[in-house]
Amino acid sequence: MCGRYASARKREKLLQEFEIGYDGTSEELAADYNVAPTKKVYAVLTRPHEDDSDKKDKKDKKEKAEPTRQLRVLKWGLVPSWAKDPSVGSRMINARVETLAEKPSYRRAFAQRRCLLPADGYYEWYKVDKKTKQPYFIHPADGAVMAMAGLYEFWKDPSRADDDPDKWLVTCTVITTTAEDRLGRIHDRMPMIITPDKWEDWLDPGLTDVDRVRSLLQDSTAPRGLAAYPVSSDVNNVRNNGPHLLDPESEEESLFRIEAG
Repeated sequence: MCGRYASARKREKLLQEFEIGYDGTSEELAADYNVAPTKKVYAVLTRPHEDDSDKKDKKDKKEKAEPTRQLRVLKWGLVPSWAKDPSVGSRMINARVETLAEKPSYRRAFAQRRCLLPADGYYEWYKVDKKTKQPYFIHPADGAVMAMAGLYEFWKDPSRADDDPDKWLVTCTVITTTAEDRLGRIHDRMPMIITPDKWEDWLDPGLTDVDRVRSLLQDSTAPRGLAAYPVSSDVNNVRNNGPHLLDPESEEESLFRIEAG
């Protein structure tokens, strides 16, 4: 699974890197070196400026706004539109690529609401023995942005008035896949990473054919250039944050390192 990652890039940097035409958020998230479930995260998605959460009367519009690549702030932990309680999101931080097209919680979003979740890298824990797990930071060795494949959903809070700005909750999940051989040594799962040449197709809201969407992921090969090294167990506590979490453990304490390949 992917249960923790780092996202320290500023909003302006992400707008440039993802060639975003519309800044869908005025909220600047602080650099976060220990992103945990239920936190706010940046997401890249493509949709009309006026989306499902807008309350304007669309019947009077003669033309529908064209979909535009946007940067949004979402909550990590997907809440399906039909959920009775948004607390289910804390258990839906990951969606397995093998079953997401069939599971009711994900299949509609898989066909219609796909996104990219920018990261500097993610953490996984290597099981040393029955009592000890060593955290590793896995990241692009060249420092490039990691675009994790995600899904997003809108949930309407029935307890709030229609004009309440918090009426709509927008959430997301990270799609995971089998870890490629070198990284599988640390953990058997990893985030599905979408390479830049596939960003446009992945984000295209007009692409709703599930088989074609599935083929996008099947055609994706494990990304090269990922490196991994052990870090401090301070990352285990979600209250700990800061760039020091990315500092490598000493070679004496290291079980192994995985260099880019």
